[in-house]
Amino acid sequence: MLKLDHLTVIAPNLAEGVAHVRDCLGLDVPFGQRHDYMGTHNHLLQLGDSVYLEIVALDPKATPPDHPRWFGLDDEDGVRADWDEGQRLRGWVARTDAIDTVLAGHPNLFGAKVALPPVNPSFDFAIPANGALPLDGAAPSIIDRRGRPRAMAAIADLGARLRSFTLEHPDPAALQARYRTLRVDRPPEIRHGQKLRYRALIETPAGPKELT
Repeated sequence: MLKLDHLTVIAPNLAEGVAHVRDCLGLDVPFGQRHDYMGTHNHLLQLGDSVYLEIVALDPKATPPDHPRWFGLDDEDGVRADWDEGQRLRGWVARTDAIDTVLAGHPNLFGAKVALPPVNPSFDFAIPANGALPLDGAAPSIIDRRGRPRAMAAIADLGARLRSFTLEHPDPAALQARYRTLRVDRPPEIRHGQKLRYRALIETPAGPKELT
């Protein structure tokens, strides 16, 4: 079983990512953390029920890692192109307690298990060999927290709550079948659309807002 862990806004840089979420939700999402082992950094926001939003981007001050970064962030031109086309809520991460079983059951979909951080790892993350998003983002990235829940107290709670999560896709029937084989709990609602595009309806202190 896979469970919704968090949504990802994948940005060319954090400033643009934070500004986009502010424009959509009217909230200033605080800084989260640096991932020295990935050369990335993020801002984080609670969305209720142990789900959160991550705004993630390359960290220009970091030393580039000797392995692929997550979320397709090595492809800077691709990230910029998606961003400029309005694909900003670009994907999501699903949590499992049995990452080896998931990867064995779906070879060539999620990539290889990587223990992170490399020294004293606390979780496992699946990353394709080229670092790309699984199914170009139509499938989730996979995380296994090794039996330890995410420390939500370390993530800002500004009163935002996820109400619905949808994915527009050119072939919704095929994607729905894929999701059934993955046994996804709380997957996005899949609708027909010309291009892959995520939308999240989020209740904020100022009322419901849409994040795209």
